[in-house]
Amino acid sequence: MTLDKLDEIAARVRKLEHGYRKKVFVCCGAGCLSSGAGEVLARLQKVVKDRGLEQEIGVFPTGCMGPCNQGPLVRVLPDDTIYEKIVTDEAETILVAHCCEGKVVEGKLLFAEGGGPVFEKAGDYPFFKLQQRVALENCGVVNPESLEEYIAAGGYRALYHALTGLAREEVIAEVKQSGLRGRGGAGYPTGLKWETVYKYVSDEKYVVCNADEGDPGAFMDRGILEGDPHRVLEGMAIAAYAVGAEKGFLYVRAEYPLAIKRFELAMKHARAQHLLGPAILGTDFSFDVEIRVGAGAFVCGEETALLASIEGRRGQPRPRPPYPAEKGLWGKPTLLNNVETYANIAPIVLRGGEWYAAIGTPKSAGTKCFALAGKIRNTGLIEVPMGMSLRTILFDIGGGIPDGRSFKAAQTGGPSGGCIPEQHLDVPVDFENLAKVGSIMGSGGLIVMDDTSSMVDVARFFMEFCMDESCGKCIPCRVGTKQMYDLLDQICEGRGTARDLALLEELAPLVKDTSLCGLGMTAPNPLLSTLRYFPHEYTALLQPEDKPRPQPELTSATPH
Repeated sequence: MTLDKLDEIAARVRKLEHGYRKKVFVCCGAGCLSSGAGEVLARLQKVVKDRGLEQEIGVFPTGCMGPCNQGPLVRVLPDDTIYEKIVTDEAETILVAHCCEGKVVEGKLLFAEGGGPVFEKAGDYPFFKLQQRVALENCGVVNPESLEEYIAAGGYRALYHALTGLAREEVIAEVKQSGLRGRGGAGYPTGLKWETVYKYVSDEKYVVCNADEGDPGAFMDRGILEGDPHRVLEGMAIAAYAVGAEKGFLYVRAEYPLAIKRFELAMKHARAQHLLGPAILGTDFSFDVEIRVGAGAFVCGEETALLASIEGRRGQPRPRPPYPAEKGLWGKPTLLNNVETYANIAPIVLRGGEWYAAIGTPKSAGTKCFALAGKIRNTGLIEVPMGMSLRTILFDIGGGIPDGRSFKAAQTGGPSGGCIPEQHLDVPVDFENLAKVGSIMGSGGLIVMDDTSSMVDVARFFMEFCMDESCGKCIPCRVGTKQMYDLLDQICEGRGTARDLALLEELAPLVKDTSLCGLGMTAPNPLLSTLRYFPHEYTALLQPEDKPRPQPELTSATPH
């Protein structure tokens, strides 16, 4: 594969696309597929074939378009019209009306059921208009199973530019200048991590992609892998060149079979065109990737536990230092970033670090993907500039709270994050400002709660999750999360006292300060944030100290 060959493939695809009067994409992300998108795709392709329209109308699968609760979604280009909740029997009607007769089917337009303004162009909706897509720029507009379409969208040009036009140090310098911070949760400067791995001298180095996305309500990495797998693969290859690695691993959850399938297909197609494997793009650089499927342990999102799992050992964290950059896989220097981080690399290399640094805020550059979930009208996958207010994300992009209810809190950062109340709706969403209000960015889960939610119950839910997912290696996490869960359960069930609440407040910082890894260190965060902003909900459930605690009712199944 050469630059001329990339140009040839891109020109061929564009010529074919220009020959279409309309190009129809059916969202075939996991969410839409579960709603019947596969059948809609098959019906549309059959209609086009039966009517002899194959040279005029192209029908293709694509990745997540964003508004996941409106699926199955059908997008018609170049009009950029999106139809929602399409059932198989409606597919032919919409295709014929829009693509053949030029009539927009208004009753099925996106967000038509919401009662607000309805637009023929998707880009006119605040949901899309206020987003800035970098990591997600190809999702929903290219076929994720086609290498040729990715190349036509500019794919693998960044890799070519890096291999033929930049020294390793120059690639790292661009990433450093971009200000990109790790999108997996901790927010460590990406360029600094790359530089650290690069500086270690070793006969072998590794590049690892963390796709072990375990936060409840989070699906950003899944959406990228399903919708644009080549972007992640290209980012990993650029990273490998920069740090001097020849071997990479994608560590992905077993619960993501579609992401695994599409990434495997991307690797197969890339190898066939010498974009992966030996002598990439005709240079002396070689790099290949293997997939490792995790068994669903949340703790394997922690880097040292993840590396142990790749090696075939039990996924448990180890003390640091040494960090993986020095001693990672099999004791060799290892670079580890998550899916979204790698998805930002190709645009940075092509457009420059200065371009990326101009997006977002001075300390939190670029964009961030979020998975909107919970009590919000427009659930789904979005990408916004760092520094956008939480209010804008939830009420302008997310559409606000449904059913006439009022906003109560937003939980960011998954089980490691905190709950942000109404008085902080105008907080800029970036690493620093979220920390100030007692939460974290995390990987990007954003769960919204309305006035019917019990914040004590929310804290209990996340504590139960952390308790169940603790690997058990260190006592503070293994025992501490269990004790905190038991105390929260007593309070929720009306059996707690002020003494129990005081013990919770004493335990939380102890577990936070003494746990071995991030799971235990951050497990108390939902508890601490709800205590900080909703203390009245705790005290309202407490029993007087001198009153006997209600005992659970004995049944025939209760041990005596």
